[in-house]
Amino acid sequence: MLPTTELPDLPVRAALGSVADALAGSGSAVLVAPPGTGKTTLVPLALASGDGKVLVAEPRRLAARAAAARMAALLGEDVGERVGYAVRGDSRTSARTRVEVVTSGLLLRRLLADPELAGTSTVVLDECHERHLDADLLLALLLDARDGLRPDLRLLATSATVATGRLAELLGHAPVLHVEGTAHPVDVRYTPPVRGERIEARVARAVRTALADGDGDVLVFLPGVPEIRRTAAALSGVDADAAADVLMLHGRLPAAEQDRALRPGPRRRVVLATAVAESSLTVPGVRAVVDAGLARVPRTDHRRGLAGLVTVRVSAAVAAQRAGRAGREAPGRVYRCWPEGELLPRYPEPEIRTADLTRLALDLACWGTPDGTGLRWWDAPPDGPLRAAQEVLRALGALTGGAGGVPAVTDRGRRMAALGLHPRLARALLDGSAAVGARAAAEVVALLDDDTLAAGVEVEPELARLRSGAAPGSGRWKGEVSRLRRLVDGGSAGAGAGGAALVVALAHPERLARRRGAGSRLYLMAGGTAVELPPGTALEGQEWLAVAVADRAPGAENGRVRLAAAADRALAERAAPALLADGDEVRWENGDVIARHVRRLGAIVLDERRLPAPDPDALRAALLDGLRAEGMGLLRWTDTARRLRDRLATLHRALGDPWPDGSDEALLADPDRWWTGPLTTARSRADLARVDAGAVLRAVLGWREAALLDELAPERITVASGSRIAVDYSGDRPVLAVRVQEVFGATDTPAVAGGRLPVVLHLLSPAGRPAAVTADLASFWSTGYPQVRAELRGRYPKHSWPEDPSTAEPTARTRRP
Repeated sequence: MLPTTELPDLPVRAALGSVADALAGSGSAVLVAPPGTGKTTLVPLALASGDGKVLVAEPRRLAARAAAARMAALLGEDVGERVGYAVRGDSRTSARTRVEVVTSGLLLRRLLADPELAGTSTVVLDECHERHLDADLLLALLLDARDGLRPDLRLLATSATVATGRLAELLGHAPVLHVEGTAHPVDVRYTPPVRGERIEARVARAVRTALADGDGDVLVFLPGVPEIRRTAAALSGVDADAAADVLMLHGRLPAAEQDRALRPGPRRRVVLATAVAESSLTVPGVRAVVDAGLARVPRTDHRRGLAGLVTVRVSAAVAAQRAGRAGREAPGRVYRCWPEGELLPRYPEPEIRTADLTRLALDLACWGTPDGTGLRWWDAPPDGPLRAAQEVLRALGALTGGAGGVPAVTDRGRRMAALGLHPRLARALLDGSAAVGARAAAEVVALLDDDTLAAGVEVEPELARLRSGAAPGSGRWKGEVSRLRRLVDGGSAGAGAGGAALVVALAHPERLARRRGAGSRLYLMAGGTAVELPPGTALEGQEWLAVAVADRAPGAENGRVRLAAAADRALAERAAPALLADGDEVRWENGDVIARHVRRLGAIVLDERRLPAPDPDALRAALLDGLRAEGMGLLRWTDTARRLRDRLATLHRALGDPWPDGSDEALLADPDRWWTGPLTTARSRADLARVDAGAVLRAVLGWREAALLDELAPERITVASGSRIAVDYSGDRPVLAVRVQEVFGATDTPAVAGGRLPVVLHLLSPAGRPAAVTADLASFWSTGYPQVRAELRGRYPKHSWPEDPSTAEPTARTRRP
């Protein structure tokens, strides 16, 4: 390779010797250097002076190609000689290649096929701070390979941020080297939103300001390709007004268009880019950055079975890195399209915490560690999503239960992993080729694998546009179709009716969807999620859909169909046999017991018939579900039953065991105690309504408690007048409402629960209105009664109001004789 004296004088050049020494001494190192310091290009060239190849893992294809081109240019050679690259579907290497730049995903495939990485001396993991899923898994597997097979393999992790403590620890407490950048000052300005303004309009406004404020090119960060296209449309006229060319830069562009954005042009340029321009790439001539403040990241809604990309606010670390792009070559300025002072998260959320883990789960199974145990993780995959991913792989035939229930990869699973596609798409390509032909399957898979290709909702018209070459990206799509066809080598020749829908359904069987009702745009997917079809598509009125892409807006109850094909029942049953089930269903549904024999495709009911004689145990379970859902109020509650429940509740509070808790929760926790009599033959809500709740409550009483109930919690208490007065047990304390004259001569307060719980006396006037409340009758006669006597004597002069009620004769007849 080049002597270090011939390398460009970039900041990392002075540290090249230290990096080499650290790797020689420790086998691992972490290099922290901001963008523009040369870490992506100069370090690999310097490390390639020894034996073996240097592999540089980049998170994105565009970055891999650009890094290889830059290093080859430094050597005065074409790419593919001493410096080459390999990305999915494109490779330029030769026998002379000593430095090869690859994507993290492609290096994963190589590592799974050859865990020793024969012929490789050093692996450089570039931009580790971005925390992409492939990169995190690659790091864990490389560490495992080095521990067991390649102790001589050197690992260098590079990062643009200083949060490297955990990374150094993973690498065996590796030395951390810091290189300072030579960034120029950047003036930070804010362009807050105007009410009702779309992000594209706000960004276009900031771009026009940036062009007017100073010279140089403008680099614009947007979350995705749709926003880039809409912003380009909003900037119409800039080419004439500001003499500037508007260019796009994202990973799905043809290589020639990507290269154009990475080269200086004859006029000022506005480069509309996704996150690919945050690191590893140099966009020359940039003096201003416009940052939308948004990023597109993978998210999985495990409850609804929806996975895809969502737009989130960038982290403070990413915002700082984007701003730094304006100061790479000279003083610059950044226009942030959010209010000044808005709080941002410190760092990006690692993809492993939020993304679909199906592909990761397959890679782990191929590595022989299906649960990831024993690996050194930056962040271990969450257990729940990993288990869900394994279930998907079992349904696709990629995993079996394995010995002792441990998942094991199948031969089919290994073939799927080798394709380098998401396992769902790999299954669709393999099985779709056999069913509808390699070309038809490859066309659909290539469409599903690129979220920028489809402009409409209907799969078939989108495929027609791509075949005709009229759609943006059709050339890239055709190249991918050819590559995929070569991978499968065969299948039947013709597509046949419903070919596209079948391939979509093979990839996403749980997204087969059936219309909720005639005229409805709502569909129920086999996975149980409801989705809505946009109005105005030719798919309206279709009974069945094979949904390729669906998402859900924040706060929305139902998902939205983004891409789908018309299907039918026969296709659904053919594509998703694992979701078909026949059986008796007895359940509580819509307020009553439903007993039927059902054929289902997942959550979708295909056929059903009423069950005339449901299983008794299933009936009991369904009725109990109804009682748990709606409460014991479904039974017949007479006044006697309610009073009994109150009496039992009082004794349970006052005495505890063995007096039972008669609440809904306690009863339903142990139904075996009371599920007898008419309950054993009940079949419906109406049958429950005929069951006496009092009988249920008495069933939970032991024989001793049943014998003592009336003694300890009598329904009525005999007062001094001889009247038997009903006790109210419905409150926290039992209450006896009695006229004052009926307790004359009594000094002892009545009590229940074996004398442990005094009764609260609600003393009434002759008209039955409340006059006083007491739980101590003797004290009331001496302290409270005089005032009551004074108040009531004038109102009821014909009634007896003795001065000493404690010795007076009680009477149920309140008037004087």
